[in-house]
Amino acid sequence: MKYYIITYGCQMNKSDSERIAYLLEKKGYKPATSEKRADLIVINMCSVRQVAVDRAFGRISSLKDKKIILTGCVLKQDRERLKNKVEVVDFDDLFKTKAKTRYPQGFIPIMEGCDNFCTYCVVPFTRGRECYRKEKEVIKEAKGLIKKGIKEITLLGQNIASYPNFPRLLREIDKIKGNFRISFLTSHPKDFSDELIKAIRDSKKIKRYIHLPVQSGNNEILKKMNRKYTKEQYLKLIEKIRKEITDIEISTDAIVGFPGENKKQFQDTVDLFKKAKFNNAYISSYSPRPGTAASRTKDNVPLKEKEKRAEILRKLF
Repeated sequence: MKYYIITYGCQMNKSDSERIAYLLEKKGYKPATSEKRADLIVINMCSVRQVAVDRAFGRISSLKDKKIILTGCVLKQDRERLKNKVEVVDFDDLFKTKAKTRYPQGFIPIMEGCDNFCTYCVVPFTRGRECYRKEKEVIKEAKGLIKKGIKEITLLGQNIASYPNFPRLLREIDKIKGNFRISFLTSHPKDFSDELIKAIRDSKKIKRYIHLPVQSGNNEILKKMNRKYTKEQYLKLIEKIRKEITDIEISTDAIVGFPGENKKQFQDTVDLFKKAKFNNAYISSYSPRPGTAASRTKDNVPLKEKEKRAEILRKLF
């Protein structure tokens, strides 16, 4: 019996797919080179953005005469819509499972879920509340990957900077002997502490790269998003990071066309982008996700306007 895994979404889902592969091979399955050659198709889905949901639905419709397992970040209504076409499986505590590593990079999830409840995001509903792996487990897995020749360790979490004493964990992994680099994803600005900045600054192995989603540059929109910081606080944090780590590269996420966002409020985001001088940015147009607080507000920014605003931000690079 052969399996093939189709993955949508973030690095956490990619890490989950590696762990699912380990579990399947433990049961005797062999990897297939394509979905045509597979007896079992695993679709690791992401309900965070509508475009990913549409792509997954389209892929499922195109797969005929195949056993299909659906897993990952799947909203309740998406499960209901697909229950007659696929078998929905929840892999419990997957982030604590071993992974089928792919040289030379190794993903280590150290936490799962999110307690922030940003009004546009389904993660607390699909991944649940925050739970953390023990520090000793994480360090043991890191040492094992390094022994196998992994050259880059990427620590993962939906809100990784909220991991209890995350700077200490980074320092402990930094002490492990070997020629490797450390990176991590993704951080919420409100949890990015001075100690974390110092841990990156003082390390020889932590990559000089931070992904720090801002989502909007307007305080009113940030409040509606439940982001728990202001434009001014975010820019102050960026300034502090660049002062302490002079060779740092910073990327971000931004959502355009959030319900009620007018042109003046969008210009605040443009202004923030110019001041922050990001090295990269991932821009998405707002789409309502059922079950979130924002979905109860009218999606009143036209699609063409969203596309126009997204293009304005992209042109800043």
